[in-house]
Parts: sequence; C-alpha cells; structure tokens
Amino acid sequence: MTGQQVGYIRVSSVDQNTIRQLDGLRLNKTFTEKLSGKDTQRPILQECLAYIRHGDTLHACAFH
Repeated sequence: MTGQQVGYIRVSSVDQNTIRQLDGLRLNKTFTEKLSGKDTQRPILQECLAYIRHGDTLHACAFH
C-alpha cells in the first residue's frame, strides 16, 4: 500500500517565495506556514502532523 506524499513548508517572512521549495515533487497535499523560526508554536505544522497517516511520506522544508 502506498500512502500520500505530503509537503510542509515553513518560511520566516510573508514575502519569502515558497513556490520552488518542494519543486519537482508530486504532492497530494501541501501545508505552508509563514512564521518566524523563533516561534515555537506552529499551528500549520500541528495540522499537518494530524493529517498524515501511517504509510504517508512527509517532505519538510524550512527556510529562514
């Protein structure tokens, strides 16, 4: 059984470009968070972790 391909992208500021962060991957769903790295509360990451299931692959990318 093959699971979903799920992406999580976090950038530090709203003006950073997220388009090429996971470029080339065929993802079923992508979660994007624009939040400073100093913030430890990441609601979109928590939503992503609640979404994925056993067998899924999570591709994560974080830029400062």
